[in-house]
Amino acid sequence: MTPRLRRAGQVQPWQSAHALLLLPVALIVVITVVDLRTPTDIHLGPALVIAPALTPSFAGPRTTAGIGALAVMAQIFIGIHHGGIGTTNHIVQIITLSVLVVLTILYSALRERRQAQLAQVRTVAEAAQHVLMWPLPEQIGTLRIASLYLAAEDEAQIGGDLYATTLSDGAVRVLIGDVRGKGLPAIGEAALLLGAFRESAHRHKQLAELATALDQSITRYAAELDSPEEAGERFATALLVEIPNRDPVTRMTSCGHPPPLLLSPGHVVTVPSLHPSPPLGVHSGAEHTLDVFSFEPGDTLLLYTDGVVEARDERGRFYPLVDRVARWTDDSPEALMHHLRRDLLAHAGGRLGDDAALIALHRTPTDRRRHHGHGDMTHQK
Repeated sequence: MTPRLRRAGQVQPWQSAHALLLLPVALIVVITVVDLRTPTDIHLGPALVIAPALTPSFAGPRTTAGIGALAVMAQIFIGIHHGGIGTTNHIVQIITLSVLVVLTILYSALRERRQAQLAQVRTVAEAAQHVLMWPLPEQIGTLRIASLYLAAEDEAQIGGDLYATTLSDGAVRVLIGDVRGKGLPAIGEAALLLGAFRESAHRHKQLAELATALDQSITRYAAELDSPEEAGERFATALLVEIPNRDPVTRMTSCGHPPPLLLSPGHVVTVPSLHPSPPLGVHSGAEHTLDVFSFEPGDTLLLYTDGVVEARDERGRFYPLVDRVARWTDDSPEALMHHLRRDLLAHAGGRLGDDAALIALHRTPTDRRRHHGHGDMTHQK
C-alpha cells in the first residue's frame, strides 16, 4: 500500500533543513557575484563568513564544513579575479576566513554533542516521570476518564501536582493533590504521596482512614528529611473521592483541597459542599470529615488543582473555571480536557505560573433508576 499524500502545510524535517541550506549557499553566490562586479578597492569577501556562521543553527558539523569549504573556495575565486591570490590582502582574507570556518565547525560539533546529551537527559526524565505518574485508564468501573497535566517548568511533564485512581471493593477511588512547591523539585514529595495512596487505598475501607494514613506518611517523611529550620514546610493538599460502581451516592474527603465541580447536562454546574481538614502534613492527627453527594449517570465530575483557578491573565484576573466549564457540560471528558487546555493557556498567555492538573470523570448511564437529586449535599463524621 502506498503512503497517503501529506496534507498541505505538513513539511518533513529533512525538507526544512534542505530549504534552509539554500540560504547560506545563496549568500555565497550573491556575495561572490557582487564582489566581482564592484571596483577592486571594495572588498566584500570577508562577508562570506556569514554563510558558515549561520549553518550551525539548523545543521551539523559536516554540513557546516561543506558550507565553510564553499565559502573559502569562493574567496579564492574572488582573489583570482582581483589581482591574484598571491597578494597580501587576499592571503590574509583567505587565512582569516579559513580560521573562522574551523572555529565554526568546532562550535557546531560541540553544539551537536550538547544537543545529544540533552536529548538523552530528556528521554530519561520523561521515562522517570511516566513511571511516577501512571497514565489514567480511559475507562474504570462505570467511569470514563480524561486528564490534563500542565507543568509550570520548561521541559517537565509533571511537577508538584498529582493524581491517581484505583478500583477497590466495587468502587473507584481517586486522588488528586498538590504538594508544596512546583515543577521538578516537588516530584519527590509527589512520588511519596502517590506511593502511599496506591498502597493504602486497598487497606482502608473508609476515606477518613485513608486520609489519616496519607497524613501520617507525609508527616514521617517530613520528620526524617526536614531540618529544624524547615519544620512545617512540607505539606500537600489532597482530595479523595470514592465512587461506587452501582450507587450514585459518592463520598469525598478534602485535606485543604479545592472542591470538585459537578457538571450536569444542560450547562448546569454544581459545587458540592465540602468540610475540609488541614492539608496533609500540617496537623498530625487532624479529624477528617466525610462529605456525601449524588453523582448521577450522565454527569461529569471535574477535579482540579489550584494552579487552574489561580492562573492569571495579563490584567491579573484569575481563571473563571466555573463560568468556562458551563459551556462544555455536554461534552465528552476528552473534549472537555481539550477545551480547558486551550482556554486556560490562552487566558494565561501561553504559560502557567504554577503546575495545573485536571481530571474529568464521566459516569456512564446505567439501568439503575435515578433516585437522588443534585441538591442532596450532606456530610457526616
